[in-house]
Amino acid sequence: MPKLNAEPPVLTTMQAVLETAARMEQEAIDGYRALRQRMLDENQPALATVFDRLIAEEESHLRQVDIWAAETAPADRTGTIAAPDLSPMFDAEGADMVPPETLDAYRAFSAAVRNEERAFVFWSYVAAQAPNADVRQAAEKMAREELGHVATMRRERRLAFHVARAEAPPGDAPDIIGLEDHFLKLLASLPEWRDDRTLQGFAEETRERIAAIPGMAFRRKPRLSGQLDLALGRPVTLCGILLDYYLDLMNCEKNEPAVDFAGTAASQLVRCFAFLRNLGSSA
Repeated sequence: MPKLNAEPPVLTTMQAVLETAARMEQEAIDGYRALRQRMLDENQPALATVFDRLIAEEESHLRQVDIWAAETAPADRTGTIAAPDLSPMFDAEGADMVPPETLDAYRAFSAAVRNEERAFVFWSYVAAQAPNADVRQAAEKMAREELGHVATMRRERRLAFHVARAEAPPGDAPDIIGLEDHFLKLLASLPEWRDDRTLQGFAEETRERIAAIPGMAFRRKPRLSGQLDLALGRPVTLCGILLDYYLDLMNCEKNEPAVDFAGTAASQLVRCFAFLRNLGSSA
């Protein structure tokens, strides 16, 4: 499961728990609405419909929190302690940056899965740090709810995977070494290449992955995002596709060395993806 970017605050009251839960659900709703609008602006109505489903799911979660708040919160809230400031939890997982042609329902649901998993980790941590039984039980309840959301999103992701695989044209199975090799060439073609040691470091990591892949006993080949021909000219887009590949590999592999390799590769590519995004138009 994904890790939290920052240590969550200690929540000390039921009011703080409920406010935080509502804030997190609203943040997810706002994030998916922004992605839906982007799909509409880019004339991608099918993907806008996918985000409609995610919005509806999160709105259902928010209604559950509101019902729970009505049942448990004190009628007189005078003097109650508000929730502390919370770093943003929702992460678009690159869906807000990549060309819409490289996005699909599988990737959209993958982002939803990782956000729900992050929320589960958050509430598990809050429960472990709770100063009293009421807050601990409330946080544990939220963690169970989020785990149920994880299962729902994973089910939707599996359905999207099978639909995409059935619709893929024959022979649509790019070789990962070939993609990594092309990514290396794209990095070397950037204007910043000659003088940027960080960029050269990412290139060296790519060479090491290329050298290691033939020795990996992968049991199955994860799905690569579609429309790869549209991504091969932009290193930031291809970096995101490679990242998805290794994240998928972490989920589908059972061989521990292969999972470790995929985890290391994903960590490298997360850093590289952020770096390339900061480069702007040249990447």
